[in-house]
Amino acid sequence: MFPGLALLLLAASAVHAAAPASSTVTYNLLRNGIQLAVITEQFEAKDGAYRASSEAHATGLFALVQRDPARYISTGAVTVDGLRPRRFEGHHRGKSMFAEFDWPAAKLNLTHDGLNHALDLPRGAQDRLSIMYQLMYAVKLAEKTRVPHMDFAMTNGRKLEKYRYTATPGVTIDVPLKRLDTIHLVKQRVADDTGTEIWLAPEYGNVPVKVLIIEEDGVCFEQVATHVEVKR
Repeated sequence: MFPGLALLLLAASAVHAAAPASSTVTYNLLRNGIQLAVITEQFEAKDGAYRASSEAHATGLFALVQRDPARYISTGAVTVDGLRPRRFEGHHRGKSMFAEFDWPAAKLNLTHDGLNHALDLPRGAQDRLSIMYQLMYAVKLAEKTRVPHMDFAMTNGRKLEKYRYTATPGVTIDVPLKRLDTIHLVKQRVADDTGTEIWLAPEYGNVPVKVLIIEEDGVCFEQVATHVEVKR
């Protein structure tokens, strides 16, 4: 049984501070233990707005077939409930995708593969990049609800799906950066779904220091931090 998030917050309170005003994190991306790329992610919150970016450069033999970096950008507002995306864009393997969050109309407008379509926009929805930083705020905001899970709607620019994460505090892991005490988040899986686990480091304002994704076919992707800079 997973502990309530109120307990999570108490356990992390000794080292937890407000989400950082900015962060830069470098990760190694591995597939079944073999390095594919180096990822640099940056986040900045200033004057009620935020900008997050992610850029992945293939390494080794993979750089011969994947010369152009994969880029993702999310921009929007910082509210009392955390991040409120306005626009998300992704560019990967010669293809681009865009998501426009029309909060007044409660519509999510998606553009990809020459298609345009609109979906109903749930409250608190995130994109695939903003959700990683919304977690910094969510573990703090969870104290208001005192429930043992966090629910998100998230778009990758092509579709919108719902996710539920549960959390366990005080989990120590080793990453190339160093040994860290973390908050371990696990996505609740359903049939024919991928598994996702995220480790947040309270020492760095709860930025993600490791992400694990297990595909339906068992292929394992890991994103592990090698360098972290944060500004409060």
